[in-house]
Amino acid sequence: MINLGNLSPNKGANRQRKRLGRGPGTGHGKTAGRGHKGFKSRSGSGIKPGFEGGQMPLQRRLPKRGFTNINTIKYSIVSLSQLDSLEAGVEVNSTSLVEQGMAKKGLPVKILANGVINIAITVTVAKVSAGAKVKIEAAGGKVVEAATK
Repeated sequence: MINLGNLSPNKGANRQRKRLGRGPGTGHGKTAGRGHKGFKSRSGSGIKPGFEGGQMPLQRRLPKRGFTNINTIKYSIVSLSQLDSLEAGVEVNSTSLVEQGMAKKGLPVKILANGVINIAITVTVAKVSAGAKVKIEAAGGKVVEAATK
């Protein structure tokens, strides 16, 4: 009866690995199957990623443009029309906006002046656009800009 204790592979399924550079009797001695001279016979050889046989590689043929600032702060954007759906007199901060699904977690919040607001709320977020600040204060609200991370 066959069970896990006496399983074995089929005959010829497993072959011994090729032991290179172990003398002339092995058939793989001296040059160890690499041939004589040339790039592939040397240690450290092997075609590097992007190498195109001496042709100018694609990453060097394509034009380079622009600049990516690594210090850019990404904000989660919330518009005034979204804030208008909240209750009057409530205090709004980034945590409450994340809980209500208006802002993304882990990003500082910026309020933009898209739409109108008719309720008086207190807003404490990282950034508020000048237009949004005017509209919130005109509706009887208050704006406090909190420090970003």
